[in-house]
Amino acid sequence: MNRLWTLAPFLLLLLSLSGCGSVTPNRNPTSETFPTVTGTSLKGETVALPSAYAGKPVLLLLGYAQRAQFDADRWILGILQAGLNVKVVEVPTLAGLFPRLFAGTIDDGMRDGIPSEDWADVVTVYDDADAIVDFTGNDKPQNIRVLLLDAAGKVVWFHDRGYSPRLPLELARLLGGTP
Repeated sequence: MNRLWTLAPFLLLLLSLSGCGSVTPNRNPTSETFPTVTGTSLKGETVALPSAYAGKPVLLLLGYAQRAQFDADRWILGILQAGLNVKVVEVPTLAGLFPRLFAGTIDDGMRDGIPSEDWADVVTVYDDADAIVDFTGNDKPQNIRVLLLDAAGKVVWFHDRGYSPRLPLELARLLGGTP
């Protein structure tokens, strides 16, 4: 019990610095250029967004909380079923000191649940997370933010209200597909 009281101030400090209670109102960034940020793929490679995908469209799935993975999985399944011809990148976006302190553990946990052949397409953003949060908002963090960027990194399509089966079909039409 004495040890718990010794750790209590440290734990309170970590929680207060983590930013976990900070909510930024959602906003639609369509027609705006995605902010320049740097993340690390689960393969361990540094990835600059959006420039790493310049020259072609890319679909970013931004997640702000672990419980958003359910929404991300539905989106990925729908995207695959719709046959979208676009690069898809999951971007777990974790703001605050606490996630940065435990980035290695968090990334290892994601690697445990994701096949290694998909690790290059999961880019976790820690240090620049606030820029992404300001860009889309993080209210209702269980919902994935889906952004279609054009070849120049500008948002041409955005959705943040949960998955609907009609949305991948809408994206397919936008990308020149048949559905």
